[in-house]
Amino acid sequence: MVWQFLTDIWNGLFDVLTYIVYHGDLVAFLVLAGLAIAAAIYVVNDKEVVHSAFYLAFVFVCVGFTYFFLEAEFMGVVQLLVYVGAITILFAFSIMLTRRYIVKSGGDFDE
Repeated sequence: MVWQFLTDIWNGLFDVLTYIVYHGDLVAFLVLAGLAIAAAIYVVNDKEVVHSAFYLAFVFVCVGFTYFFLEAEFMGVVQLLVYVGAITILFAFSIMLTRRYIVKSGGDFDE
């Protein structure tokens, strides 16, 4: 009884590993999609604006690699160059160059 249970677990594990080997592109796509969704949630929920901009860059990178999975290499390269290379850096520079005022408890601004 126990031996049959262990044999079933071993065979199931071997079947899963065989599936991963033969369908590695599907597994890689699912991991990439999960990372993109998690980063998109962090873009919205993070309190630091600079962190949100860099999470957005990571989402753009994931979308660019998704185009490579779809065999649209030109769109993937354009996504990486335009959105990651230009738009995200523009966001980062505009955030860093913007002056942030910190409000004290009395309503006074501290520069």
